[in-house]
Amino acid sequence: MDGIVRLLAAVVITFVLCGCATTLPNAGGLTYKSRAVTRTEGGLRVSASVLSAEESEAVYGVPLAKKEIQPVWIEVQNDDTVSYFLMSPGLDPNFFPASEAAEAFADSNAPVGKDELDRHFRAIAFRNPVLPGQTLSGYVLTNLSEGAKLVQLDLVASGQAKTFAFLMVVPGFYADYHVSAVFRREIYPPEKIVNYTDDDAFRAALEALPCCATNEDGSKNGDPLNLVIVGGIDDAFPALVRRGWSPTEQKWSGAIMKTITSALSGERYVNSPVSDLYLFGRAQDLALQKARDTIHQRNHLRLWLSPMRYRGKPVWVGQISRDIGVRLTFHSPTLTTHKIDPDVDEARTALTEDMAYSQNLQKIGFVKGVGATPQGAPSENLTTDPYYTDGYRQVLVFDRQPTSLSGIEFFPWEAAAKFNALPSGAKR
Repeated sequence: MDGIVRLLAAVVITFVLCGCATTLPNAGGLTYKSRAVTRTEGGLRVSASVLSAEESEAVYGVPLAKKEIQPVWIEVQNDDTVSYFLMSPGLDPNFFPASEAAEAFADSNAPVGKDELDRHFRAIAFRNPVLPGQTLSGYVLTNLSEGAKLVQLDLVASGQAKTFAFLMVVPGFYADYHVSAVFRREIYPPEKIVNYTDDDAFRAALEALPCCATNEDGSKNGDPLNLVIVGGIDDAFPALVRRGWSPTEQKWSGAIMKTITSALSGERYVNSPVSDLYLFGRAQDLALQKARDTIHQRNHLRLWLSPMRYRGKPVWVGQISRDIGVRLTFHSPTLTTHKIDPDVDEARTALTEDMAYSQNLQKIGFVKGVGATPQGAPSENLTTDPYYTDGYRQVLVFDRQPTSLSGIEFFPWEAAAKFNALPSGAKR
C-alpha cells in the first residue's frame, strides 16, 4: 500500500509540474441575480439562482457554507388571478428555517448578536403568499450542494399547482463540461440535425451508431455504447440530479489531489473526475456519477450529444458502468484506473430502475448495440478491464410531466423478455 501511495503522490506532482493539470481561475464577475434562470408558465414568471459561498456570506453576514447551508434566491411574478404559495420542501425536504440557520451562529464570532442575525435572516427569507399582481423575492436556505443543484419550485394555489425545475451549476465548481456549449448552444449546425418522429426510423438510426467509445484517434474500441437518453435540461438532467447523480469535475490539480486523498481515506468524492473516451470525434460532452460509500465504488456514465432529435428532444448517446475498485495500469496517463464490474448490463438496468423513481421517465426501449459477448469470452475496454453483455442499448425517454411507475411505457422493439425484469407496473 505504501508503494501505491508514493506512486500516486508522484503522479500528482508530475501533473502539476508538467502543466497537465491547471490551477483554475475564479469564476467571479457575475452576481447571482445576473445568473438567474427564468421560466414562465401561464400567469407565473419565476426566477432562481444559487449563491456561491462568497455571495451568501455577503448577503447574510456570516459564512453559511461552513455550516453546509446554501441560499437559493427566488423571485415570483404573479400575473394570475389567484394567490400562490411556494413550498420550500420542494427545494430541499431538509431546508433550514431562518431561525435555525441564525441559531447555528449563536456561539460563533458573528459580527452581530443572534437576535439581530435572526431578524436579518427572517427579513430576507421568501415569504408566502404571492398575491395576484404581486412580484415577491427572497431566499430559501437549503443544504449545500457541490457541482450541480436541482432547484424545484412548487407553487400551489386553490385547485392548481405549477412546478418549475432548474438545473444549475454551483458557482466555484469546475465541471468537465460547459453549460453554455452543452445545454444552451447547438454543437451541430441546423442542417446536420435530424428530428425523428417515426419510431422505426429512430430505432434504425440508433442501431447504426458505433458499437463503442474509442481512444482519441479512434484506433481502438473501448467501453460499449449501451445507453441512449432522450431529453435535456428541463427533464432528463433534473431527473438524474433528483436521484443523486452528480457532475464530474475537471482533471485539474485540486481535483486530482482530492481524488487521491479520498482514495487513501476511503471517503466519498461525489464529483471525482473520469477519464476521457471519444465519440463523434470528441471526448464526452458531460459525465455524471452516483457515488457510493467510498471513491472506489460508483456508477458513472459518459454522454455525447448526437445530431439526432426524437420528437424535438435532444438525443444523447452514452456509456454506463459500475466502478468496483481502483488498480494500477500502464493504459492510463495517471497510472491508475477504476476497475469496472464486468457485468455492464447490471449498471444499465440499475440506472433504468433508478430513473423509474424519478417520476420523469416516460418510455423505455432496447435497440441492438455492441452485440452479445458471453461471460466465458469477455471483451476488453481500453484499460483491459473485461466486460460481458447481452449487446443491447438501453433507450430512456424523459418528459417534464410527472409519470408514475405504472405509467411508464415501452417501445415494441428488441429484448421483449427483458421487460419482465423492469418495473412491474409499467405499460408494455
